[in-house]
Amino acid sequence: MAAARRRRRTSASAYLFGAICPAEGKRAALVLPRCTIAAMNLHLAEIARAVAADAHAVLLLDQAGWHMSQKVLVPPNITLMPLPPRAPGLNPVENIWQFMQQNWLSNRVFTSHRDIVDHCCHAWNRRVDQPWRIMSIGLRNWAHASSSTRIGIRA
Repeated sequence: MAAARRRRRTSASAYLFGAICPAEGKRAALVLPRCTIAAMNLHLAEIARAVAADAHAVLLLDQAGWHMSQKVLVPPNITLMPLPPRAPGLNPVENIWQFMQQNWLSNRVFTSHRDIVDHCCHAWNRRVDQPWRIMSIGLRNWAHASSSTRIGIRA
């Protein structure tokens, strides 16, 4: 009896790292293959480039290991503000992710890794090309009690 050959299946992932300024409807993002400290450092550098020269960004994030590691390189124009455990709903960008998933990314059959990346990019770009939607979906009144909380990300 011949042994059946098993075809090894491999998978690739795509992670959309994104940040928004709901007060001004601005954004910064990268699609990366892994959630790692190195990926977080790339994401922070991308955000730092997008922050207006006269502004300082406060980045809300969960306490994932790649967010909180001592190896994370935080640019001088960004302050990290970890949210309490099991409270992702406090982060305004979570509403953007949910909207994108419900409208463009769920219930799809992707033909390739490139197709997944393309869909992620399309969904992000479609959403962020409408700054008024970022403002309406992402705004949290408690986070914008004064104008000093605006993070000043430029388009």
